[in-house]
Amino acid sequence: MPVSAIMTVAKNSEATAEVNVMAESESIIIPPCDLWSDEPPLESDRHRDQIELLLACLKWWWRERSDFYATGNLTIYFSPEHITTRDFRGPDFFVVLGTENRPRKSWVLWAEQGKYPNVIIELLSNSTAKVDKGLKKILYQDTFRTPEYFWFHPDTLDFQGFRLMGGQYQPLDPNTQGWLWSQQLELFLGVHNSQLRFFSEDQQLVPTPDERAQAAQQQVQAERQQRELAEKRVEELLARLKELGDDSDA
Repeated sequence: MPVSAIMTVAKNSEATAEVNVMAESESIIIPPCDLWSDEPPLESDRHRDQIELLLACLKWWWRERSDFYATGNLTIYFSPEHITTRDFRGPDFFVVLGTENRPRKSWVLWAEQGKYPNVIIELLSNSTAKVDKGLKKILYQDTFRTPEYFWFHPDTLDFQGFRLMGGQYQPLDPNTQGWLWSQQLELFLGVHNSQLRFFSEDQQLVPTPDERAQAAQQQVQAERQQRELAEKRVEELLARLKELGDDSDA
C-alpha cells in the first residue's frame, strides 16, 4: 500500500476515534448539583423546636469556626440514581466537618467531594421509630459510614447513641448523668428539661444565644444589686460614725 494511502487510513481512523469519543462524552449525563431538599413536614412542634435548639446551640458554640456545616431536615442526595427513584434520605439533624460553612438547598454528595455526615441525630416519632432504628441505622452504618449516630424521642425521651467501630455501630456508654460523649463534636449530648442538649467537656450546658443574653443580663443585675448594697452599707457606716462623733462632742 502506498504511503499516502496508509496516511489517509490513519487519518480516517483517528477521525473515527475522535467522533466516537465525542459521542460517548455527549451520552454521559452529568447529574445536577443544585437540587432542592424534598423532605416531608416534621411530625410536631417539639420536633421542629428540637432541631432549632440543636442548631442554635452548636452554631453559637462554634461561632468562630467556618469548617463545618450543620443543618436539619435536609435531603442528602447520595446517589444520582436515587433522584429518579426518590429513594433518598434526609436526617433530622446532621453535621459535616471539614467543609465550607454556607447556606445550601440540600446536601448533594457529588458536589461536596463525596463527604458524608460525621454526626447524625434522628428525632423519633411513633411513625418513624421503626425506620430510624432499623433501615436508616443500617444505611448510615453501611453506606454513609457516619462515625456517630444518635436518636432521641421528644415525647418518650428515648435516647441512645452509637459509634462506628470495626464497620459496625456499637452502643455508647453513658456517664453518671446519662450523657453520651461525641468524639466528632467533642461535646456531650444529654437530656435536659426534656430536651436534647449539648454539654461541654467540663459538663457545662451549651447555651442558646437567648440563654446567654439572659445570663448576661442577670449578671449585670446581680452586680448592680451588690453595688447598691455596698453603697448602702457605706452610707450606714458613715451615718453611724457621725452619730458617734456627735455623742463624743456632747
